[in-house]
Formats: sequence, C-alpha cells, structure tokens
Amino acid sequence: MRTPGLVDLQVNGFAGVDFNSGTITASELDRALEAMLATGVTTCLPTLITAHPQELETRFAALDRAAGDSRLGPLMCPGYHLEGPFLNPAPGYAGCHPPEAMTAANPDLVVGLERKLARPILMVTLAPEVEGGIALAAALSRLGKVVAIGHAAADFETVAAAADAGATLSTHLGNGLPQQMHKLVNPLFAQLAEDRLMAGFIADGIHTHPKALKSLIRAKGLERSILVTDAVVAAGAAPGRYSFAGMPVDLAADGSVRQPGGVSLAGSALKLDEAVRNVVAWGIATPEQAVAMASAHALACIADALARAGITLPPSEIEWSPEQRVMRVRIGDITCDIAAPTAA
Repeated sequence: MRTPGLVDLQVNGFAGVDFNSGTITASELDRALEAMLATGVTTCLPTLITAHPQELETRFAALDRAAGDSRLGPLMCPGYHLEGPFLNPAPGYAGCHPPEAMTAANPDLVVGLERKLARPILMVTLAPEVEGGIALAAALSRLGKVVAIGHAAADFETVAAAADAGATLSTHLGNGLPQQMHKLVNPLFAQLAEDRLMAGFIADGIHTHPKALKSLIRAKGLERSILVTDAVVAAGAAPGRYSFAGMPVDLAADGSVRQPGGVSLAGSALKLDEAVRNVVAWGIATPEQAVAMASAHALACIADALARAGITLPPSEIEWSPEQRVMRVRIGDITCDIAAPTAA
C-alpha cells in the first residue's frame, strides 16, 4: 500500500526531545523529526502547552529557531499548535496543564507571540466557556487559525456558539475531562453532537478504551475523525523519567505517561503509525480508512489555515507492508528506508 505521509496535529515532543523545553536546538529537533519520519509522519504541528506569557515567548522562540536551522524542520513543520493557556483550570479539565498559568481569552497574546515567529501558529486549542472564549474563537478564525475545543467544560449551547464563531475541531476528544460528569449532558456529548467539529483521537488503548473509541468514532463519523498522538518527550524512548514543559513525567512499561504519583495522564508515548495499526486491529477501520484519519482528514482540517498562510507542503509518500508497517517514507527529496522491526 502506498499513501501520502501522515500528519500529526498534536505532538509535544518525541524521542527524548521536549518541544516545550525553551532550550531546544536544531540538532535535537532533527533527532525528534527523524524518529517521527520513521513512523511515517511527514508533517507535524509542534505543540506548546499552557505556560505563562514570558515562558511561552521563550519556548516559541527556541522552537522556531530550531525549526528554521534544522534539516527537517522546514519540510515537516509548517507551523505550530498552541494548546492553552485559555483552558478550564478546574480539576479534571486541566489535565497536566498548570492551572495557575491559565488565563481569560486574549487574542493579543496569540498575535504577539506569532509576530516574533518565522512560522505561524496554525492551531489554538481553547475552552470556549472561559471569559472571552467565544470572542477569541471568532477572532482567531478571522485570522485564519484552526480553532479547537479542548480541556473544556462547555455545554451544548456553548459548543454550538463556538462552532458558530469558527471552531472546527475537538482536541483529543474523550480526554481532558473529569472522571465524573453528568452522564449525558456533558462536554463529550456536546462535541460529539456538533457536526461542524472534526475530532482528534488518541488511539493508544490507554487514553480511551478500544471499545469506547469505536463508539466515539462511530458517533463522530469516520469522515470527521482524525488520529493524533499527543506525544511527549517520552514517545519513542525507553521507560523512565523525563522533563516535559518543566515538570517531571514518568513513562511506565505499559506505555502510559504520568506525573510522579499522579493519576491523570500527561500526554502519550504513542507513535502515529501505531495508532493506524491499532484502529485496524480493533476493528474500527480498514487500513485505508485508518491511514486517511492520520493523513487526509488531518490535512483537510488545516488546509484552509495553510492556504491563508501561503504554505504549500512538499510531496510525501509512504510505502507500507501488508501488516501496516512503514517500509519507506519520502518527503520532498528525502527518502528513508525503514529497518524491519523486531517482533513485539
């Protein structure tokens, strides 16, 4: 099977490299991108999570400098995803994002951050119920950004208002939610019911049980579903302790990533080609449908933002084995042959 390259809309780090470090170098970014390329990812939106404004400025500056000076950054990183700081700080909704750094919605913060970058902030995840959230969604949509809902307690009316304002995506739907909510009137059902929203799903079997994921994708519809990783520094690395956005996180042997002693997940160690294999193995999609969720659907989500920013992605292609393993991947003039993995 030959397909276009995979597109990861939410990746915070990879292969021991933290995109949120504030000190990332070009060589470190290349190491992460080379490892991602081996999983079939040819386009990604490096993602920065909630932080205080000065921290975000420092982290974006380092990331943008690394992307410009690296070998693969100009090919693979057309822009960035800002997840926060306009999120719901309540327990359960905040996840691993620091609540003390969350703030009322402020378009000037996004504009000010982007003004200093060579690459645009293409996507912003926000909670539309926070003060000024709907107005921010409208402002960002007018600026050509993808507006996503995440870490939100938004009800049916607020989700609809966000979609009216230009929101088009749910970030890692089913996650960034408390363990206890109203059984039917809740942010998960509100976003599932909004047909104007596509949805990203973390298909690692940890964030969402495979049978639950099957139900969620059935409800949202395959055509509106996107596979993402929400990968952090520990993805593609050995179990152990890592630093993610200034906080310690532990990668366990089962593949889960948590803060020490914590219960909530702190991103994932998922690879996007694994997500493709998983949804096929779980009977959710055919190989072609699974690849589309990790490529064509993701690209459709950001196509307008790319066009409005004047960005054209380089051509890409993956050659897959019958077992949905990446054998060869090409982006632009770069071709990588991938060594066959050992049996798991």
